[in-house]
Amino acid sequence: MRAIWKGYISFGLVTIPVGIGLAQQRKEVSFRNLSRESMVPVKQKRWDPVRDVELGPDEMIKGYEVSKGRFVTVEEDELARFSAKQEKTIEILEFVDLADIDPVYFERTYWVEPQERAERPYALLLQAMERSRRGAIGRFVLSTREHLVLVRAMAGALVIETLYYPEDIRIGEQREIQERIAAVEVKAEELAIADQLIEALTHEFDASKYRNETRRALVEFLEAKADGQTPVIPEDLGEPAPVVDLMAALKASLAANPAPAGDSTPVKPARTRAKKTQLSIEDAKLRQVADTEQDSEEDASNTSQKPAAARTRTRKAS
Repeated sequence: MRAIWKGYISFGLVTIPVGIGLAQQRKEVSFRNLSRESMVPVKQKRWDPVRDVELGPDEMIKGYEVSKGRFVTVEEDELARFSAKQEKTIEILEFVDLADIDPVYFERTYWVEPQERAERPYALLLQAMERSRRGAIGRFVLSTREHLVLVRAMAGALVIETLYYPEDIRIGEQREIQERIAAVEVKAEELAIADQLIEALTHEFDASKYRNETRRALVEFLEAKADGQTPVIPEDLGEPAPVVDLMAALKASLAANPAPAGDSTPVKPARTRAKKTQLSIEDAKLRQVADTEQDSEEDASNTSQKPAAARTRTRKAS
């Protein structure tokens, strides 16, 4: 692993020399702006719109907008006073139950590896955290910025999650949504079918099953174009029709995703399950239900039986 930071994890009187490295790297398709005539990358200039001139590094200063169009300027040496001191220790402040931390606070993940001859205390902390199912809250400085972090065990290794501070979370918008939903009444029959549908769609999480289909289609399009071929333009699926009859949509979705044969286990209410599963109803099925709301339940169920593989091939035409 290529370490971007080396230091120590400290809890109590135990100090573990470690290094941390990036655990995530988004695989995006990147583009550059080119001149249509010369076909070379366009240079970005820093421009003063009032004097209509290009600015050099010494002609610029940072400004903080205190009100519309009013700025307070600050020099680099003034900002340096507020830079976090470079420390080499991640001091664990407390241990917490992992279930108490909502994923909305997670920012970025880093692998933590032991430095040479630090494997034993590293393994001690790892196994103790695995047994307790707890994580450790601490602070550390990376690139002059102080971060609130969570150290946790993940499949035989330690990872660090940098966390957002409470003021970073737009909690007001969450409360607005909560207030809108609070008065909505869900029928018991609808909830029961939703519970069954969640049960039928629940599987062990395996990240290898999922691929970035949008990126894959775009890369295939660009490679075909580079080879002089005529790329296939993806079909526009259009906007899905709104679901008018929620119960019909639930029943059709359940019919298209029956529980495994021979499974006589009573359905547990979704709120009592240990795993959190996202309810997903495919747009194509919902469109079919909306179009056939006047038909019988049997017809609605039959129209939702189109194999998932066929729909996947249609989307992957590019």
